[in-house]
Amino acid sequence: MIDGKEPGTPAGQPRPKRGALWAIVALLIVAAIVVAGIIPRWRAKAALRSETYDLAIPTVAVVHPKLGAPQTEIILPGNIQAFTDSPIYARTNGYLKKWYVDIGARVTAGQLLADIETPEVDQQLDQARADLNTAQANYRLSEITASRYQDLLKTDSVSKQDVDNANGDFEAKKAMVASAQYNVKRLEELQSFEKIYAPFEGVITARNTDVGHLINSGAGGPATELFHIASLRNLRVYVNVPQQYSQAAKPGILADLTLQEFPGRRFPGKLVRTAEAIDPASRTLLVEVDVENPRGEIFAGAYTEVHLKVPTGVPALILPVSALTFHSEGLQVGTVQNGNRASLTKITLGRDLGNEVEVVSGLTAGDSVITNPPDSLIEGETVRVATASANGPQGETPQNSQ
Repeated sequence: MIDGKEPGTPAGQPRPKRGALWAIVALLIVAAIVVAGIIPRWRAKAALRSETYDLAIPTVAVVHPKLGAPQTEIILPGNIQAFTDSPIYARTNGYLKKWYVDIGARVTAGQLLADIETPEVDQQLDQARADLNTAQANYRLSEITASRYQDLLKTDSVSKQDVDNANGDFEAKKAMVASAQYNVKRLEELQSFEKIYAPFEGVITARNTDVGHLINSGAGGPATELFHIASLRNLRVYVNVPQQYSQAAKPGILADLTLQEFPGRRFPGKLVRTAEAIDPASRTLLVEVDVENPRGEIFAGAYTEVHLKVPTGVPALILPVSALTFHSEGLQVGTVQNGNRASLTKITLGRDLGNEVEVVSGLTAGDSVITNPPDSLIEGETVRVATASANGPQGETPQNSQ
């Protein structure tokens, strides 16, 4: 060292400071560390953003609607009624003398059901017959008198006025006889109503009287129903058919009845007539199905399910129940359009098949229907269609990773 300078340092130049060099190196090292920490974070944020966007797209499974049969069977509730059902009233007043049949009795047309004792009618009939005898006696006397006056007129023994008076009296007596005869006939017919007969073949379903009961025919108060009879050899079943099937529900189509008390059995019937008008309250068509009941197994008044075999011009489509959604717009299903766009379609249902339903309008067989649409699904939303899993059927919804 010469004069306080480092050896090798040119004359007139200051010597570099080691502290500044070390500071620069430290800064470079720190910058490298900072950059090495920020870049992975940027990459992690970008990956998280991409993953979040992917998870926001719902994954859905789709199915294609199945075609139903060209002849569909609709199941509707029905009310069974007797083919002929009638209450039996008395036509005359009196007291019940005797009854011959009770509930459950099978009777034939014209069979005697009960006797009524009518003392008032009997006395009125006796009086009417006596009045008839009196009228007939007066008629015979008047006839003789008129004949005699006719003979006397020939000899001018009586005047023409006397003859006319005799003839007039004869005609009046003749009319009185006719009146008395009609009164006797009326009371005889009224007396014949003492015996109550079955108007048709059937079963007695009710007996509302007993021996000694006062019978009122309805002249002085409400009439008394003595018996109720129903013809059960054939039955009528009334069914309300929904409007969408009203045009297909024509007379002649077949129908089967099922009842809970006969598991596994079907009773064949036929649709015979319709009301030819839609009920505006229920939007249904009232139809009648007739069923034969020769052994009387089916009871009138019973509830039944009617299986109507309705022909359809276009087969209905079958969908799982899980595909249905309910919104303020009504019943809808979600479909996938263009491979990744959701669309909400309004549909009209037919039969409920349990786990499946019939769709009568709103879909085609080629539509891709979402089987389990999320509640948040909206029109035009981007969706991802799930592929078939290796261990499950096609269209099975995979578990989300979130």
